[in-house]
Amino acid sequence: MTGAAAGGASTAPLADPDVADISGDTVQPPPEAASEHAAAIAAAADAAAAGHPPEVAAEKAAAAAARANPRKMIPSLRALADEDRATAKKARASWQMFTIMAEFIEATEYLSEIRPAVSIYGSARLREDSPYYQRTIEIARLFSDAGFAVISGGGPGIMEAANKGAHAGKSASVGLNIELPHEQQGNPYQDIAMRFRHFFTRKVTFVKNSDAFIVMPGGFGTLDELAEVLTLVQTGKSRSVPVIMFGSRFWKGLLDWFRFTLLPMGLIAEHDLDLMKIVDEPHEVLEAVYDYYEQRGGDKPIPPKEEMFYL
Repeated sequence: MTGAAAGGASTAPLADPDVADISGDTVQPPPEAASEHAAAIAAAADAAAAGHPPEVAAEKAAAAAARANPRKMIPSLRALADEDRATAKKARASWQMFTIMAEFIEATEYLSEIRPAVSIYGSARLREDSPYYQRTIEIARLFSDAGFAVISGGGPGIMEAANKGAHAGKSASVGLNIELPHEQQGNPYQDIAMRFRHFFTRKVTFVKNSDAFIVMPGGFGTLDELAEVLTLVQTGKSRSVPVIMFGSRFWKGLLDWFRFTLLPMGLIAEHDLDLMKIVDEPHEVLEAVYDYYEQRGGDKPIPPKEEMFYL
């Protein structure tokens, strides 16, 4: 037994003195780092032996190190070998930001003076033979004749019914159309038709320009729009507006889930249930909106310091 072993010294290989943890004890570099290092040295040596200039040897060493650690082969804007490709990718990202800004600007220019306005949400799949389609026409006509512009998603189904009813009335019929992989054709009942590439700019436009929301039966898209409005009002990111859900038979299950599941678990507050109201007749929708504002003395102005945080 040697003196070193007798003294209890470790016989483990010495670690790289340049790699240390915060306690000062040396640690072994990760295996992939060692393999990268070895591959780079071997490639550089081979290149030098073949008589390649230093810059070529360096390139071959870098390529060998990357192959030794496949994670570094993932392309990124900072590490793309092809500068043209990187430039094109940056240009696409910049152009996308410009299209987003353009959609917000266009929506503001077209819709800022169209007030008061209500948005009507609902399924694109409910056709003319659906009672909800016919009720939507009645509701939209009532609001249009009462002086409200009516905003819909501009597509078929409930959206078409909303524009159809408003188009026959006294006020503007507005459609916020969305480009989809399976092309959504705009309905022919729009006085003002806008086209969006991005769902979120379209949704912001709905919220920013509406004084009430009427939610007809619908699927995932309608639930998404409903949840967003409720969340924005609940969190104070949007001014308080009436949310009227049409059809108690259709919405009862969702409201029961709110009341008997979310509320007992403390996931919503009791007063959150007051953010929405369910009605079953077209004339009740208009009355509910009037009642909402009458009870609050009209739409209270937003304090200047807070206005910048509101949609």
